[in-house]
Amino acid sequence: MQKLGVNTLRKKFLEFFKSKDHLILDSFSLIPINDKSMLLNSSGMAPFKPYFSGEKVPPKTRIATCQKCVRVNDIENVGKTSRHNTFFEMLGNFSFGDYFKKESLNWSWEFLTKTLEIPENLLYPSVYFEDDEAFDIWVNDIGLSPEKITKLGKEDNFWEIGGGPCGPSSEIYFDRGTENGCGSDTCAPGCDCDRYVEIWNNVFTQFDSDGNGNYTPLEKKNIDTGMGLERLAMVMQGVNSLLEIDTFKAILDRACEIAGVKYNLDAKKDISLRIIADHIRSATFMICDNILPSNEGRGYVLRRILRRAARHGKLLGIESAFLYNLCDIVIELNEEAYPELKEKQEHIKKILKAEEERFEVTIDSGLGILENIIADTKSKGLKVLAGEHIFKLYDTFGFPYDLTLEICEEQDLELDKDGFDALMQEQRTRARESRASSNIEGWSKSSNGEGDDIPPTEFIGYDRHTGYDCKILAVEADGNQCKIILNKTPFYAESGGQVGDTGDILINKFMPDKEYGDSILEVVDCKKTPDGKFVHICEAENIENFELEVGDLVTPSVHSDRRAAVMRNHSAAHLLQAALRKVLGNTVEQAGSYVDNERLRFDFTHYTAMTEKEIAEVESIVNQNILAGLEIATVETDIETAGDMGAIALFGEKYDDTVRVVKMGDFSCELCGGTHLDNTAKAGLFKILSESSVAAGVRRIEGTTGLGIFEIINKDKNLISDTAKALKANNPSDIAKKAEVLQSELKEQKREIESLNSRLAMQKIDEILAKIKNINGVDYVSVKYSDMSSDAARLMCDELKRRNENIAVAIATTQNDKLLFTAACGAEAVKKGVNAGNIVKKMAQITGGGGGGRPDMATSGGKDISKLDEALASIYEN
Repeated sequence: MQKLGVNTLRKKFLEFFKSKDHLILDSFSLIPINDKSMLLNSSGMAPFKPYFSGEKVPPKTRIATCQKCVRVNDIENVGKTSRHNTFFEMLGNFSFGDYFKKESLNWSWEFLTKTLEIPENLLYPSVYFEDDEAFDIWVNDIGLSPEKITKLGKEDNFWEIGGGPCGPSSEIYFDRGTENGCGSDTCAPGCDCDRYVEIWNNVFTQFDSDGNGNYTPLEKKNIDTGMGLERLAMVMQGVNSLLEIDTFKAILDRACEIAGVKYNLDAKKDISLRIIADHIRSATFMICDNILPSNEGRGYVLRRILRRAARHGKLLGIESAFLYNLCDIVIELNEEAYPELKEKQEHIKKILKAEEERFEVTIDSGLGILENIIADTKSKGLKVLAGEHIFKLYDTFGFPYDLTLEICEEQDLELDKDGFDALMQEQRTRARESRASSNIEGWSKSSNGEGDDIPPTEFIGYDRHTGYDCKILAVEADGNQCKIILNKTPFYAESGGQVGDTGDILINKFMPDKEYGDSILEVVDCKKTPDGKFVHICEAENIENFELEVGDLVTPSVHSDRRAAVMRNHSAAHLLQAALRKVLGNTVEQAGSYVDNERLRFDFTHYTAMTEKEIAEVESIVNQNILAGLEIATVETDIETAGDMGAIALFGEKYDDTVRVVKMGDFSCELCGGTHLDNTAKAGLFKILSESSVAAGVRRIEGTTGLGIFEIINKDKNLISDTAKALKANNPSDIAKKAEVLQSELKEQKREIESLNSRLAMQKIDEILAKIKNINGVDYVSVKYSDMSSDAARLMCDELKRRNENIAVAIATTQNDKLLFTAACGAEAVKKGVNAGNIVKKMAQITGGGGGGRPDMATSGGKDISKLDEALASIYEN
């Protein structure tokens, strides 16, 4: 049996199934696409759920992949056992109504015994005990002895999650030898010991379950197989754990180098090393797939993994950030199969380093507080840490619950998880009530007593600003405001970062039987409920007099000028993203956006501030594409076709079957449901107003277009005019020269003032020397001066030390209501143990300040001037 490396095994598997006419697909992102049921892809079949369910048609009925996966449900066992890890790769071949059991089992056996040359006597299949078809294939088709096949029950060999497609499975086990077994005479595949390791599972999706134990045969039967690449490598390389395979051990060795420790010498250190090696693999791949550390969702999973690894680095004695360097070996080992790792290497390292440094602050403050809480808990003889303490650590200091749990376990303490969960739920409830206060979400189901059957609103506003024959489906009035749902509307409802439209709703145009004439409601905003109803928020005096009723026909009309300004900014935001990717690289991903009629705001992933040159280049590229007059085309298609077109999508966003692609020439192509111009030239010009940091790894650009540019020009013009007047410049073009002259004059005056102050200070030297008190062989003196600069005090101290090497002097100065102490000790005084830093520190403490410095020169600040004399007197107490 060949000892094949991970990269070789991966390649052999995919090449084998390519020879069996399978379409070989690259691994999907760790971020599930259009699947809110899970945070991260955790199995090989997860990305194919729409194909298995029949929701979508696969590109081919035979597919094979090696899928990146992350699972954290057993994270507490990672590092403590040899079988748990958070990141792994799953080899899989899939049939969507094509081949079935016979081909699947034969190919599995052929790959293992012929391609990988694993001896047949080391492989043992299992089948579901009622699956005679699979059993017959193993015996009659493949030629195995019936005694070699183990029949197992539902728990082991039947794949089913609730209702829906399900079916039996057939696993293949590798025999690692009696030395790894439990010694029982009944030891066989399915035993909990380490002798028989499951390496491949063939799932036969052949039934539709109603969830109550009733199974109906599927018309089209599917195959879903999974083989853990790391587990396969473990048996092929003849090692005892996943931690010893070639790719994992190389990371472990590098971690040992960084920590300056050896593996297999200290059990606790070994756990820390294994956790670090495992977690850096997960973190590197997650960041590569555009996941950023955050406090929720998959971002929290990443942060949790990173902080756990960073803490174990500290336990090994690693004081500074190190994970960002350890990721290099992960990339080196995996770039052959995942070249994007190398392309994003610098991006990955920046995020890792920034998160580690951020955690330094959290862990330093949180650990100290947690240590005090643990000590207090133990002093009271308690064994459980109160939920309120855990919540405060998490909520106030950002200290992860998992980290608190891990530290407390090391201290033999339990956590009051119920108390913590209750406080978390209270917080969520408060947040939910706050969000629902606008009463928009509540309109998802009912309003005016008749809303349960209200259909989603039809949006007709992409190519028109006025709607006709629009029917009121729900209405609710409150004072001078009301909310209205229509069956169709030209009003864009706030979503995707674009603000809702404003405008008017003309009432009674089509109801001449009413007693009053046409009346107008002002629409001040438009919101969308989670299930697609557009809620028009309207204002008018005496709304109750309108007698609005469900079924009334109205004419909604959008404010065209405002909509046009919004569209200019929205289209410019698309150009901006394309320009940022061109200048900063494809690691730039949208992290949020906001567009209204005045400005645009675009948040994006990038871990350093943009330079002035980069900002200017991005701005120039956007304007070039505006002036190029690119046609803006919109296409409705499916998500796969949009991807083939190169459309940029928001990672993790759920999209409908039909998506809208906004294409601007060949420069920008994005999925977007917002309203846009039909030509980039209509944006006029684009100007970046600011570039700033929003959070770790997220930058923000604010800008404007069209008439917003004129506002900037007018503001700048007024500022220039006002500045010229203040500088007494006859011509605005002269303000730069005028300012330069003024600056030069101010600098000269400052130099003259400093020179005068120095001369005045020097004149006080003799006065100070006359006040010396010799105490224990050292000449002590302290004085105070008002309106003296700290520089002048330093000059005086230097001169005093020059004249008297045995002096210890303290000068208190006040300037602009600030109290400052400057102390100095001559060379002889220092030799006798007198310390200027200690002198000013004591004075600062008396006056409520702080500071320090070298033995020969130091400064500190004070706050309470009323205690100044007490502070100055303290020098004679040394």
